[in-house]
Amino acid sequence: MPLVSLNGIQLNYDVTGSGPLVLLVMGSASPGRVWRTYQVPALVRAGFRVATVDNRGIAPSSESAAGITMADLVGDTAALIEHLGAPAHVVGTSMGARVVAELALARPELLGKAVLMAATARPYPVTSTLSKGEQALYDKGIQLPPEYSAAIKAVLNLSPHTLADPAKAQEWLDIFEFTAGKGTPGTRAQAGMDRSQDRSAAYRRITVPSLVIGFGDDQMVPPRFGREVAEAIPTATYTQIEQCGHYGYLERPDEVNRVLIDFLSAG
Repeated sequence: MPLVSLNGIQLNYDVTGSGPLVLLVMGSASPGRVWRTYQVPALVRAGFRVATVDNRGIAPSSESAAGITMADLVGDTAALIEHLGAPAHVVGTSMGARVVAELALARPELLGKAVLMAATARPYPVTSTLSKGEQALYDKGIQLPPEYSAAIKAVLNLSPHTLADPAKAQEWLDIFEFTAGKGTPGTRAQAGMDRSQDRSAAYRRITVPSLVIGFGDDQMVPPRFGREVAEAIPTATYTQIEQCGHYGYLERPDEVNRVLIDFLSAG
């Protein structure tokens, strides 16, 4: 993956395929390669040139341990689109959805269409408090046992329908246990970003054609928040995918990919 100097930092990205550019923006503490399991191959087959990026905070991109703001992430994304050749369709999930919305406000000329998955325009006390707790664990040097960390992550991020299948549940638990860790200065900086503002009124100024995708069993960002985002954006439509949680793009990839490709391909 190329490492390029943009917006005052080093950004690690990857591009594959040919056709209209689609940039995929991941959520907190996750590398861009997560998209490569399901979304990148499907979009390339559909005729798109697809870029993934390790957001500021995720090595080997600059970790920016001194602090990260949403404006930083929006500036990074805008600079990468300009580097790759604007315009681009931009897809984001969770924190990445906020990046996409703010980019649509700040630099609409860079975007073709915008897709926001697991999106919210305002704080949610449960996830805000969970984030504060995770920051406190990092700051105090406390690392949870990987088995416990895996179980908590599964319950918070997956659908009960997924967890009801013992084989699938164990597969996810194994993945989460393998990837469990204390975190890094960069992921701590991402977690410490200010998410306290209600941006609902601001989103009424978005003019980019937008699709908001909610995940029916999402406990981290319940789908009602996505519906609020779609209601705020004058150009947005809302689609809900059932029987999946916060990681819906991994739990129900075929359905997510179909919705993405139908929206991005439509004239």
